[in-house]
Amino acid sequence: MRHNERVSTPLLVLNGPTASGKSTLAVRLAQELTAAGRPAEIVNADSMLVYRGMNIGTAKPTMAERGGVVHHLIDVLEVDQVASVATFQQLARAAIADCRHRGVIPLLVGGSALYVHAIVDDFEFPGTDPAVRARLEAELDALGAEQLYRRLVERAPEAAADILPGNARRIVRALEVLELTGSWRARLPEWNYAIADVQQWGLELPREQLDQRIEARVQRMWADGLVAEVRGLAERGLRQGRTASRALGYRQVLALLDGELTEAEAIEQTISGTRRFARKQLGWFRRDPRIRWLPATEPGLAEHLAMTLPV
Repeated sequence: MRHNERVSTPLLVLNGPTASGKSTLAVRLAQELTAAGRPAEIVNADSMLVYRGMNIGTAKPTMAERGGVVHHLIDVLEVDQVASVATFQQLARAAIADCRHRGVIPLLVGGSALYVHAIVDDFEFPGTDPAVRARLEAELDALGAEQLYRRLVERAPEAAADILPGNARRIVRALEVLELTGSWRARLPEWNYAIADVQQWGLELPREQLDQRIEARVQRMWADGLVAEVRGLAERGLRQGRTASRALGYRQVLALLDGELTEAEAIEQTISGTRRFARKQLGWFRRDPRIRWLPATEPGLAEHLAMTLPV
């Protein structure tokens, strides 16, 4: 569906860095819309909420926190499965289309700008080559993510700037695209909606306040039993999951369980890594001129947004 087609229900997109309050606001907004006779459901665009059992470390909304609002694309994969952007795009677009077919407003909640971009825009994925991928993954196992990241920095600094040094899966994919196409952005579009009637908002708050929220969240995760959660997931194949095992918090706890980090070091690395990730998220989102930025702490924000939507 192209952007010049009209549909009866808009696609609402709520962007923002981790710990900015997106999930809570999304539930409140969906509840406000539903109470006003415009039913709404949430479509997840966070790449780690798709994994069953990864609850504490991802700050996955509990059933109580979901407030009776239907959430799509949560708990759909096991921890040893790979979540690709291409697959996520297909699943999210199908969920959005299903909502609209039923007359329900889809509310896409994104912690990953790449995933949101892939879902809402005319986003074509560069091809893949199993032989090249296998070779790069073998190099990853032999050399480690840090060495491959340095190679990516040398070959395509603009690609490396968008990827965390520990995100092995995305580093390998970027190197594969470079090898196959000669350019990291050979086929990636700018801002061209592939879905009709999209409205995007972004949540922002001062960096100091965001940093404080992140630290409090990580400390709360540890208190709520993150180490025990990771220990249980390790028995279900977490270490073999190339995507899930690299998630912030989970990677550090695995290192703790392996004796590579002390608990204090694991907590501190999770806090600092999450803060770096939040800055990269904001950098990605800030590039999109279509996002309307809103103060995350504004009272009555959900009610205000619900009232401003055209009938």
